This record gives sequence, structure tokens and C-alpha cells, in this order.
Amino acid sequence: MDFKPPGWPTLIPRLFTHDVEGLATFLREVLGAVGEDREAAPTELRIGEAMLMISDGGGLRDASRAFTYVYVPDVDAAYQRGLAAGARSIEAPQQTPYGDRRATLEDRWGNTWQIATRT
Repeated sequence: MDFKPPGWPTLIPRLFTHDVEGLATFLREVLGAVGEDREAAPTELRIGEAMLMISDGGGLRDASRAFTYVYVPDVDAAYQRGLAAGARSIEAPQQTPYGDRRATLEDRWGNTWQIATRT
């Protein structure tokens, strides 16, 4: 018997927010996340092969912020979608010396999303 649900990764980041639906919608629009909101359980989203949980903490925890690096197919397009969805630009798309075209956004919940496309 496996020690985790089938198809789930071993490590799953979990974000706590007072606006689970809003953050999940932002991630769907900007990063192409898929998954459904669930009542009485964390929202489970997938971005590519990665999984992310979002919840309100259920009284166990206050909202927290995260800094996450995410590869996307087109960093420029994702950056523009982020701005349109209300994110604040921290770093416009630019080429890095290590081969990624990268940008950084902060969502309205205080999370930082460093998005990149390998060039």
C-alpha cells in the first residue's frame, strides 16, 4: 500500500489566505492552474505536474505569504495576465544569465510569484 494518494507528489506547498476562491481564480487565470474548490477541505490545484493546496487555515493558522518559482510556457504572456488580474510588478520579464526569461509579480494576497520560461 502506498503512503500517499495515487498521483499525488510527496511535497505539496500549502498557502493560507482569507480569500481562497479569489486566490484560486488568480492562479487559474495567470498560471493556468486546474482543480476545483472544495468545502471543508483545502482547494487542490495543479500547475503543470506540481500540486498546490490553498485554505483559510480553519482557525489553525492566519494567512501567510509565499515566494514561489514557477515555470510557464510563455513568461511574457503570464506576466501580462498577472498585471491584468491585479498583480503588482516587482520585476518585468528579462533574460537571466542562467537561461531563464524571468519576471516577478506580487498578488493582492501578498504572495510573490517568480515566473520563468527556459530559453
